[in-house]
Amino acid sequence: MNRSTRRVRVGIATLAAFALVGAACGGDDDSQDEPSSGTEAAAESTAEAADEPVAEPAAETDGEPFRVAIVAPSAQNDLAFTQSIVDSVNRVGEGRSIDVDITDGTFVVEDAAAAMRGYAEDGFDLVIAHGSQYGGPLQEIAPDFPDVAFAWGTAADTFGIDNVSAYTVRADEGGYVNGTIAAQLTGSNTLGVVGPIEVGDAKLYVDGFVAGVEAQNPDATVNVNYIESFSDVALASEAATAHVTNGADVLTGTAQMVVGATGVALESDIPWFGTQSNQTPLGESIVVASQVYHWEVVLDEIIDNIQAGSLGGEVYTATLANGGLVMEFNDAYGLDASIKSAAEETIAAIASGELSTGVE
Repeated sequence: MNRSTRRVRVGIATLAAFALVGAACGGDDDSQDEPSSGTEAAAESTAEAADEPVAEPAAETDGEPFRVAIVAPSAQNDLAFTQSIVDSVNRVGEGRSIDVDITDGTFVVEDAAAAMRGYAEDGFDLVIAHGSQYGGPLQEIAPDFPDVAFAWGTAADTFGIDNVSAYTVRADEGGYVNGTIAAQLTGSNTLGVVGPIEVGDAKLYVDGFVAGVEAQNPDATVNVNYIESFSDVALASEAATAHVTNGADVLTGTAQMVVGATGVALESDIPWFGTQSNQTPLGESIVVASQVYHWEVVLDEIIDNIQAGSLGGEVYTATLANGGLVMEFNDAYGLDASIKSAAEETIAAIASGELSTGVE
């Protein structure tokens, strides 16, 4: 099968190791530099995980591993959106016998479509189209392969197609938590947000962060800059620099281009708040906390349904309540214990439904 993007076929035992291969940020900017500190730290974590006992795989109905394909827009070690699904599939493999194949770097939708169709032709059990931009080709491809299950996100539309599942995330929840913490760390009462494109989980995260800051510190100002790109590291760096120049002493952002913004935060020695994946490797001295997507909560349910004979038709949502979202604090940052405790109370209140972010 001819593909213009990198395709990596791995068993689940080696998936985490392969997740460290390639550039730090995928998409349309091949000149972007890889964050070596993130890769090295992740490699150490992977090596440690490899020594741990693996859970006994669940029994498969046909005695063969469940075959999962991932098509994603950026590098699988981007410490952001694509890595979130790769890491989650890796965690799924701790309790199931699965075989995984990854085609990453498919920023060009036509390349993603070719990969999706190729996987369907190969007879994969589940094809994951990890990108909201992939909805158009998915609508055309899925009906041609009624015996193959497809899942895509972040999205909340199955198009009424029986073998398509959609998954999304309440990214505003962790964004709100991050915002309440950030509002207590700012000295200038000015915070900066570097956003990609104002859609999907990116918009939810940004809106949640702003709401959290406002709830905690009404006197603070949050300046938001959407750079209209998920992958332009240089532009993200420029936006972050502009925020700092304008007085921001706390930064956050979302999507794979944030390696540019975190670089500015590191140079300026100001706090950074992450989302999608744990971004501590981008700067242990500046990353305070990260909202991490644990898609395995969704994927386990999707796979269970597939193996029970239902190939799609459902929309799944990751939240703090169901464990699809997890707030991970960077102990090396040294966050004040009282602030962390208050954040944990906020997490519990959102998860229980006692507190709403106010974001629709």
